[in-house]
Amino acid sequence: MIFRASALKRVSVTLLPFSDAVSDDLPLSQLLRLSLFQVSVGMAAVMLLGTLNRVMIVELGIGASLVAAMIAIPVLVAPFRALVGFKSDNYRSAIGWKRIPYLWFGTIWQFGGLAIMPMALLVLSGDRAIDADWAGYGGAALAFLMTGIGMHMTQTAGLALAADRATEETRPKVVALLYVMHLLGMAFAAVIIGALLRDFAPLRLVQVVQGTAVVTLILNMIALWRQERVQPMTKAEREAPGPTFIDAWRDFAHGGDAGRLLMVVFIGTMAFNMQDVLLEPYGGEILGLSVSATTLLTATWAGGALIGFALAARWLARGIDAYRMCARGILTGLVAFTCVIFAAPMQSAVLFYIGATLIGLGGGLFGVATLTAAMTMQTLGTAGRGLALGAWGAAQATGAGLSIFLGGTMRDLVNHAAGNGMLSEALATPATGYSVVYHTEIGLLFLTLVVLGPLVKVRALRTGQTASPGLADFPT
Repeated sequence: MIFRASALKRVSVTLLPFSDAVSDDLPLSQLLRLSLFQVSVGMAAVMLLGTLNRVMIVELGIGASLVAAMIAIPVLVAPFRALVGFKSDNYRSAIGWKRIPYLWFGTIWQFGGLAIMPMALLVLSGDRAIDADWAGYGGAALAFLMTGIGMHMTQTAGLALAADRATEETRPKVVALLYVMHLLGMAFAAVIIGALLRDFAPLRLVQVVQGTAVVTLILNMIALWRQERVQPMTKAEREAPGPTFIDAWRDFAHGGDAGRLLMVVFIGTMAFNMQDVLLEPYGGEILGLSVSATTLLTATWAGGALIGFALAARWLARGIDAYRMCARGILTGLVAFTCVIFAAPMQSAVLFYIGATLIGLGGGLFGVATLTAAMTMQTLGTAGRGLALGAWGAAQATGAGLSIFLGGTMRDLVNHAAGNGMLSEALATPATGYSVVYHTEIGLLFLTLVVLGPLVKVRALRTGQTASPGLADFPT
């Protein structure tokens, strides 16, 4: 009877999703707890880029340009993720913690930013007792800055801690799990926050945003609890001179393929994210889809991304090179944007949804592959895993923020030119601006393949792979 119970327990654990991502040093319960920091970051991302974006423009009547400037603030601090990663690599505390302090202080920054954000936005919209415009501008900028710092610090330290605790064999599966948790956090936050703010009122805005701050604090406290071993350090060890960031960055840059990988992450992220704010308007304005129909785009994109995460975990478990999988994601993106482009002249909603699904699939493969490459990258000297992950996060976040701004600006400029007769008569349609953005993304994907090519070739030579060459293996 005891044997049957233990066998049943083993079978049930085996059937759990990502059960093969566990190891002796990182059991499933601790892995799932640790992944909660990704849920909190996903919640904050939805709050900043989705919910508050709409609330500020529509309900609060704040100018779109000012809203764009506020949302861009968290992106501006993204390059400092590399510094956060370096600090967490070399932090010295009396009890020996390295990552936990940065997870905790990142949580505090994120909590503080969300806590003051609703009042700052209400003051910015003109709901104040005194005539002081600077109070609204300053308060809102501070709230977005604090939230952005907290998100970047929490995610960088959390990813580094997960990489520290995972083994070489389980690390790719841990990456896929963290991506899934981030996506689930965004999905649940979008549904719950959207439902709570359906009947908008200033008091309801304060309750929802500050409630999100409290949930963030609770989730991250559960995530970091007993995740890092206590290894006491002597006073002499703590006071010993440590490496400088310049030296560590030099070692990181000369440790192999770091610079080219960061370029791949930056350009590829721009290629996949330039359409982020344009896909739903494209479906409504060009294809005539209803609001409910375009809302399904988020579900189709998320479904494609989940399929990408599952395929990435399986392929990496079979030993596929991360750079080769990255190339597969890029090629999937090429097909995806081609489907989206041809959906307009063919007036095919089915083709449009197929393209949206493939964008999620390609983006999921690309993200997991590049993060896995950063986690497993060989570094030299004083460069640690935290620096590598911080640099990856900086390139990814900067590329995403810049591409969203460029995509919207490009669409507006091209459509303005087409509407004023500056282009040919055949191009004087609203679809022209969208098409230029999607063609630009295809061009960026080809450029990403060009930059990626040597990495695939070099890695194949190092590992002795004899697989048949693919598109990414061609000379660049």
